[in-house]
Amino acid sequence: MTGRIAIKATEHGVVRVFTVDLPPSELEGFNTRNGSWPLLEALGADTLDASQIELFPLSDLAEMGLAGYLEEGLGIPKDQINELRPQLAAMKGAVLILRSPAFGGVEQVLAPRAPLRLVGTFTEENATVSFVPLPKASAQGQVGASGKKAPSNAAISGRIAMFALLVLFALVGVMVWVAS
Repeated sequence: MTGRIAIKATEHGVVRVFTVDLPPSELEGFNTRNGSWPLLEALGADTLDASQIELFPLSDLAEMGLAGYLEEGLGIPKDQINELRPQLAAMKGAVLILRSPAFGGVEQVLAPRAPLRLVGTFTEENATVSFVPLPKASAQGQVGASGKKAPSNAAISGRIAMFALLVLFALVGVMVWVAS
């Protein structure tokens, strides 16, 4: 038994690697959902998203190896991998990789048991955010500030009244002209 693993509903960017002590012929049945789902039971999980689970024989990684896959494929920083590199290189058989989205945002406590054994927990590398000043002074300032104020309701009402008076003046002029 590996121990209990608490999964928070807000977990993000965590990758857990398990060794799977099963012959390759049993791997396919271990990761299916027909009837009971042995992987779900072996993890002691409440829920899992099968589309976010990687379960495969280590021989599929060929020369890249598990350490290379974690680094290049999943974005795990090299310093985290270096601590476990000898253990990762010595692994045989199959590997189970669970990323945070596999738990579907559901808080749960895992209690992994045979044929699973936790090898390591890693965090994905996040892109660093940098704020570079804008290149031109004209691009700086407040967003949406135009310097021009919107006309008030009184100004709009005055414009409508002026237009109505002009129309009435024109109508009176036409009536005087027709009458004469």
